[in-house]
Amino acid sequence: MKGFKQTILAVAAAGFVGFVSRGAEMAADTLPRLTLEECIGIALTESPTVRVADMEVRRLDYSRRETIGALLPTVDFGGTYSRMLEKQVMYMNMDFGSLGGGNTGGEEGAEPAAGRASGRDEGIKMGLDNSFSLGFSASLPLIAPQLWKSIGLSDVQIARSVEAARQSRQDLVNRVKNAYYALLLAEDSRKVIRESYDMAALTHDTYVRQHAAGAASDYDVLRTSVAMRNIEPELMQADVAIRQATLQLQILMGIDSEFKFLPATTLGSYESDMYATALRLDRDYSRNAQLRLLDMDADMLRRNVTIEKLAFSPTLALTANYNWTSMSDGSPFKNFRWNPYSTIGLTLSVPILRGGQRINRIRQATIQAEELTWQRLDLERSIAMQVELAIDNIGVNVRQIESCAESVRQAETAHNIMERSREVGAASYLDIRDSELALTRSRLAYLQAIYNYLVANSDLELLLGNAPIESYIQNIPTTNTDER
Repeated sequence: MKGFKQTILAVAAAGFVGFVSRGAEMAADTLPRLTLEECIGIALTESPTVRVADMEVRRLDYSRRETIGALLPTVDFGGTYSRMLEKQVMYMNMDFGSLGGGNTGGEEGAEPAAGRASGRDEGIKMGLDNSFSLGFSASLPLIAPQLWKSIGLSDVQIARSVEAARQSRQDLVNRVKNAYYALLLAEDSRKVIRESYDMAALTHDTYVRQHAAGAASDYDVLRTSVAMRNIEPELMQADVAIRQATLQLQILMGIDSEFKFLPATTLGSYESDMYATALRLDRDYSRNAQLRLLDMDADMLRRNVTIEKLAFSPTLALTANYNWTSMSDGSPFKNFRWNPYSTIGLTLSVPILRGGQRINRIRQATIQAEELTWQRLDLERSIAMQVELAIDNIGVNVRQIESCAESVRQAETAHNIMERSREVGAASYLDIRDSELALTRSRLAYLQAIYNYLVANSDLELLLGNAPIESYIQNIPTTNTDER
């Protein structure tokens, strides 16, 4: 009776697990399926990395406008107030006799001398208590060679920022592709492991029935049970791998983890156009983002040398002022007497001597430009080598896929032979288990080879810088992304 209850509980538990599994499969069928192109399109529009790169382009555009604004007139309004705490004293040292009418001889000439001494001792206080000044000042640069050249430098900076944004998109496409391929690898690997588990479970169930009929030993039942349970950790690891790959892809796409989706394809679907893609491989790395950024940096340094040389050029500016002044004694809040005055003029500045600062800045900029030339040469050699290695790696992966595909076909044939042999009693459990393990390993190796091939293609595309960004943006799905 106890054994019967245990059997009933086991059957109920198995039925519950099957019900949950079927419910999970039904829930998975309702999830949207996204292609690789759709995932890349979402990432290119929702990723914070791309948005930051675009904002940097706009920031540099405002910086260019700021530079242009320095060529336009500047107008300021200002005012000053000062309170006289101690008035300035002025002494008059004048010879009144020399003005005429004075007597220079005898006692009569002594009085003017005494008067002169008295005036020098007392002095005359100058100024008023309060002083106000209000007005406008304007300035317009007429000749500013260094400033004119800086506008061209700003244009190069904007172009470099645009190229940096393109590099950011290229890198994002590469990372999304690799994450999508990793998700496909995890999904397909789980299917293979699940099939292996199902085969082990079927074998275990067969031996359980044979044991009940007295045709199998306890050892056979235990051995098949252990083999089945040894696959369960691999299933859990596959589930974790799927979860990690999905989260990584969601982060790159810039969407919340609550937005669930499934890939719309499998790794095996990429084998059909593998050979055509391998024959169309390009070696032109002229669009490589790193090289183009380095070229723009070199252009900026050359322009910077010219700008530093223009620091020796004179500058001329037109200035104008219109002010009101008022001075009074006593309280600063009354007795205002406003008087306007205005000026207009030219300000010429001719640099003569700055202690060698400008010539040393020119030398620094020249050395930096030469350093960048050597850096570009080294980078170009490195990229050329990486392109050749990537193409060789793709060729190796193609041959490996061919080998693994043939291995899968042979393993499937061998497993079918073992299955038929077991039905007639010509094969043992160990033979069946060996064929199952060989088939599982060959399928996993086949999937890994396709994944390596796809990743190598994606890395080559990043090196060449020829990812079709515009076409990806047009593949954004029409699903309501607000639900994410």
